[in-house]
Amino acid sequence: MWIVILLLSIFIFLKTIGYGFFELKKNNNRIGGIIIIILSFFSLIMPTVITMIRD
Repeated sequence: MWIVILLLSIFIFLKTIGYGFFELKKNNNRIGGIIIIILSFFSLIMPTVITMIRD
């Protein structure tokens, strides 16, 4: 089960980090871009860790 969660987390991470870099470069929104990049790392790590702990 944790492999499925890991694959979904990677997919969401790639989509979110791309949007974060878009905000940084194209829209010159530094605070929003940095927060989105931090959120993407959080969304990559936490679901997998929680799934591994619960199993």
